[in-house]
Amino acid sequence: MEQVETIGADLGGTKLAVGVVGGAPEAVWQEEVPSRGYSQEDVVNLLAQQINKAREAHPGATAAGVGVPATIDYETGLAIASNNLDIDGLPVRDLLSEKVGIPVAIDNDGNLAMLAEALYGAAKGADHALLLTLGTGIGGGIWLNGEIYRGATGAGAELGHIVVDIDGEPCPGSCPNRGCIESMASGTALGRLAREAAEKHPDSELGRRLAERGTVDAKDLDAAARGGDGVATEAIELAGHFLGQALVSLANIFQPQVIVLGGGAIAFGERLVGPARTEVERYALDPMNKTRVEIAKLGPAAGMIGAAAFGRMEAERD
Repeated sequence: MEQVETIGADLGGTKLAVGVVGGAPEAVWQEEVPSRGYSQEDVVNLLAQQINKAREAHPGATAAGVGVPATIDYETGLAIASNNLDIDGLPVRDLLSEKVGIPVAIDNDGNLAMLAEALYGAAKGADHALLLTLGTGIGGGIWLNGEIYRGATGAGAELGHIVVDIDGEPCPGSCPNRGCIESMASGTALGRLAREAAEKHPDSELGRRLAERGTVDAKDLDAAARGGDGVATEAIELAGHFLGQALVSLANIFQPQVIVLGGGAIAFGERLVGPARTEVERYALDPMNKTRVEIAKLGPAAGMIGAAAFGRMEAERD
């Protein structure tokens, strides 16, 4: 049976991606806009504006799903706490439903990226899988017995807050910990590692970029590593080492068939993923040390595609 078109919105700490998805796991219409620095009211208005724009492009879309970088109360659609956006305590689902006039389903963005990879991507066919999205922060999703696991109220699977260095960097936002994987291997953390490496090694390519512009970021780190800068490569591998330590714990706890790594920081490729995979092979217990660690197949679109699938599933359930 032909599937109806559904709108998917993936709200991140720096950008919002909205698309219309039909029967295939790809968007027939999509657009990205910035989201950094928006107030609570502005975030809701931005989401409503883009969802309505998608409806104008595809009037047949009958429902919407939205992935939010926050702990979520699954039953009420309330955003409880977010490290990267000002949406704490915001009833996102109810406010959006009023503004767009179609059913809106809300879930954590990591959960929805996990759903997409389980339905269509690197975890397709698996009954047990994990996903970490490496972006501005680090989100997570758990696929357990063929379903998304959310915990008691829906706020579970915050995999980015596994501590890998108790004396490490302070975790941003409302997290009270230090050394969470989010603070050690996210896109934001890679930017910090780039600055530290540039300051420590002024004769490196990173150091020259810092001297010329007064700043370097994760994109500079990637470019310098691709150009053969050993200092940049070493900084990326350090982040991969911390990421791998988290994966060891996750593999030991859940024994998934596959751990999927997605998000924008996956642009670093095997320079980041390779060291993480090696950590699992060396330090996870047998047989968890054989857990596959794969790069997400759906790329940056996973969250949006998963949001659309979730919106359709929730509308059909209701």
